[in-house]
Amino acid sequence: MELVRFAVAETRSASTKVLVNDRLDVALAAGAAGVHLGENSLSVETVTGWRHSAGRSDFRIGVSCHSLDSARAAERSGADYIFFGPVFATPSKGRFGPPQGIERLREVCAAVEIPVLAIGGVGAENARACIEAGAAGIAAIRLFQDARDSAELAAAVKVLR
Repeated sequence: MELVRFAVAETRSASTKVLVNDRLDVALAAGAAGVHLGENSLSVETVTGWRHSAGRSDFRIGVSCHSLDSARAAERSGADYIFFGPVFATPSKGRFGPPQGIERLREVCAAVEIPVLAIGGVGAENARACIEAGAAGIAAIRLFQDARDSAELAAAVKVLR
């Protein structure tokens, strides 16, 4: 909890926003800017209902989606953004099915009006293809874990803007 207090104190004085993965209760206790919901989390409807009743239109809600139908449903339910994937093969997202590919990412980006972030196997070599397919951004694990030079990585990621 000490780390949460530190993170909240640091981000409240900056433009950085912290969103908590999967745990609305922790997001609220920490004063986070939002929550990211997975397939087995609370429903988007439940969280958007709370957001409305609490008068917290600033509280962001993201949703992990693995199909075009789930992306459309997330948008209809009030999600602010979507993580879509896995776009490419990756060990951490294998349980969500085979890679969706760039064309499916393009299809999802065109079908919804909220931002779509590509996730799953996204690295320096294929991040640009995700942006060109319409993704508003990328989410990555190995891209950052495998980076040998953080300055070089930062320069490569800035090029995507």
